[in-house]
Amino acid sequence: MSVSGLFLIVFLAVHLVANIFLLVSPDAFNISAHFMGTNPIIQIMQPLLGAGFLLHIIYSFIIQLQNWKSRPVKYNKVDQKESSTWASRNMIWLGLVVFGFLTIHVINFFWVVKFGHMEHVIIDGVKMEDSYTLVVSLFTDGVLGYVYSSIYIISFIALGLHLHHALWSAFQTIGFSNDAWRKRLTVVGDIYAIVIAAGFTIIPLYFLLF
Repeated sequence: MSVSGLFLIVFLAVHLVANIFLLVSPDAFNISAHFMGTNPIIQIMQPLLGAGFLLHIIYSFIIQLQNWKSRPVKYNKVDQKESSTWASRNMIWLGLVVFGFLTIHVINFFWVVKFGHMEHVIIDGVKMEDSYTLVVSLFTDGVLGYVYSSIYIISFIALGLHLHHALWSAFQTIGFSNDAWRKRLTVVGDIYAIVIAAGFTIIPLYFLLF
């Protein structure tokens, strides 16, 4: 869980950088998407990324089931707020929200780019998919655009809460933590969670408002 989680945390940072080009210009994002889709290193990483998601999801269910099995009857009285955060107690549910969005995103973007019919543009003499129009249309397509944007925003808020607990917890699990580093990693994790959640959330808001 920890190793796959840290791998996915790195992926999120890369993915956010690529997506921010949506706010720069259509050409900038299309070039970014074309690079991500044709770079040999990225192509090698794609199946590893898929395996990382799969492992993370499978192990999350295994661990959650083990937790439920170890405590089949709830305690009569327990104030979990004193020893854990809300996010840490609801990681499985936050993860399911993110997984639901991931499924929608793969169907609406990745699958269309790889196997669907895409319009093309020519930038600096290079023919590439018009990924910008595909993404922006998801946010601006009337009522469906509002629905997709709402799902997108809610999902990344859930992801931010998930990351709030995930980063320091992952490092602690692999042994890279003590009293001093726990506080530092918690701060770093909170900053990272805010940057990721806010960064991705700004994108649909930008196209809805402007």
